[in-house]
Amino acid sequence: CMYSFRELQKAAKKEIEGKEMKLAVLGNSATQLLSASIQGYARLEGLNLSVFDAPFDQIDAQLLDPASETRKFAPDEILLYLATERLYEAFLDLPLAERSSFAEGIMNRLVGYYDIIAGNLGARILQCNFTEPLDQVIGQYSAKVDTTFTYQIRKLNALLQETMSTRRDVYPIDLLSIQLQTGSKTFFDPAYYFNTTMTIAPAVLPQVAGAVTGVLKAMEGRVRKCVIFDLDGTVWGGIIGDDGMGGIEIGGLGKGHAFQEMQRYLKELKDYGIILAVCSKNTEEIAREPFERHPEMILRLSDISVFVANWEDKATNIRTIIGTLNIGADSVVFLDDNPFERNLIREMIPGVTVPELPEDPAEYVRFLRESGLFDTASYTGPGEDRTEMYRAEFARKQMQAKAASLDDYLEGLQMIGTAQRFAPEQYARIAQLTQRSNQFNLRTVRYTEGEIARIAEDPEKLPLSFTLQDRFGHHGLVSVLILDLREKGEAFVDTWLMSCRVLKRGMEEYVINSLVRAAKEAGIRTIRGEYLPTAKNGMVRDVYEKMGFTREGEGCYSLQIADFQPLPTHIREEKKA
Repeated sequence: CMYSFRELQKAAKKEIEGKEMKLAVLGNSATQLLSASIQGYARLEGLNLSVFDAPFDQIDAQLLDPASETRKFAPDEILLYLATERLYEAFLDLPLAERSSFAEGIMNRLVGYYDIIAGNLGARILQCNFTEPLDQVIGQYSAKVDTTFTYQIRKLNALLQETMSTRRDVYPIDLLSIQLQTGSKTFFDPAYYFNTTMTIAPAVLPQVAGAVTGVLKAMEGRVRKCVIFDLDGTVWGGIIGDDGMGGIEIGGLGKGHAFQEMQRYLKELKDYGIILAVCSKNTEEIAREPFERHPEMILRLSDISVFVANWEDKATNIRTIIGTLNIGADSVVFLDDNPFERNLIREMIPGVTVPELPEDPAEYVRFLRESGLFDTASYTGPGEDRTEMYRAEFARKQMQAKAASLDDYLEGLQMIGTAQRFAPEQYARIAQLTQRSNQFNLRTVRYTEGEIARIAEDPEKLPLSFTLQDRFGHHGLVSVLILDLREKGEAFVDTWLMSCRVLKRGMEEYVINSLVRAAKEAGIRTIRGEYLPTAKNGMVRDVYEKMGFTREGEGCYSLQIADFQPLPTHIREEKKA
């Protein structure tokens, strides 16, 4: 929920019942409006928060003096805000030779504050990280010179992250992410700052206050523990009951890509301890099928704690899920693309948080990431069953950096490929690939889903799809090849396309090896290929020759199966029917 600046100012003056929380705001710039905004936001969210705004740039005195206003206020939490703009001025006052250690100096100062607070006030610390001004005193080169402010402020943020990770009493407030969301020119108004010494523009204060309130709520145990989500239109496009496995949109391109990203986001939440549950108006067997069989699905049944798919109303089903998990309604987030269903849950189960998802699925993930719905005040680390998934994103790069050679790296990936005839659940994805693949595409022929279905059933065609997985995860459908068998003893490569994300891993060789084997089984002696140049497919100009084909003319190639020797590749075969 986002409130206006005026609403927050008004709410800050209202009394609210409940246990009082006390927050002191200490900064090196003027923070009156920030403090009032935090108090107003918290009270609108049901927290009885009282905020003490410490005098301007008096952090040391407030913490060190036993008789200071902050000590007398006895806060439960202290918000420390060192504004980047003020640090910049102090940075420029230093001799050039001393600027390379500026970040360490500020970090030592902060650690000193933490120790004083821990020893004398016992308050929990909310620490704002540092926004980035456009310094670039020597242009782009500023990013690599350690005496520039650009270099030092980024170093300071890194040092702060490392320090916070070792201290249980410090909780981050990510101002930098808010600056990225709103834009630097919106976040900081120079004219406003020079007149008021306030470094956060009023228009952005609601977002900052919301971030602080989110952490305070988490400290009070008001956290979301579970996401209950719909299926059709929410984690895949189309209607599984009507369109079937081959008709839903899920994959690496277009709307399918957006839904795949939504699934990735949900799986990431699961990795960090959020419970995932399904609530869908569907026949359960049909609703489960994509989780069990669709190669492009990111989420699997093993990721779902409770799976409810039937024709009951969703309010009844969500109550069942909440009861099964033994959690409160206020710890649940419900995601559904249908406005009717969202309004139903808001009315029938008021405690459940029901975000107003954007109409465009491409906006789902950004909207949810910016929502602050899953603020937490603790993290115990990934469980053993999630360790590999937690590391997978970084493991390939780390492994490649350590590998003695490319061959060692590729062998270590433990890649497994599959080659199979087109399956119905692949038709939509294959058609999408033919329509949108431009770089690794030898002839750039476009097909509709219906045409792909007919090709799959044509006895004079040999349509092959290829998938790839390795020790870190599944890449899904990565290559498509269509052979025309109409000429006796010969085959023509009508289509060969491949996802660029698996280039240089031996997938090209694996495809050709599989192609020759399948053609030989079909009685083919000669395979002919063609390269039709476009503005975007120059990268595959010579791929046939690299794969052992003989050039017969401009863009024309042939391969005699009797002379073919399998190409070396580190991809092992997993046969499909």
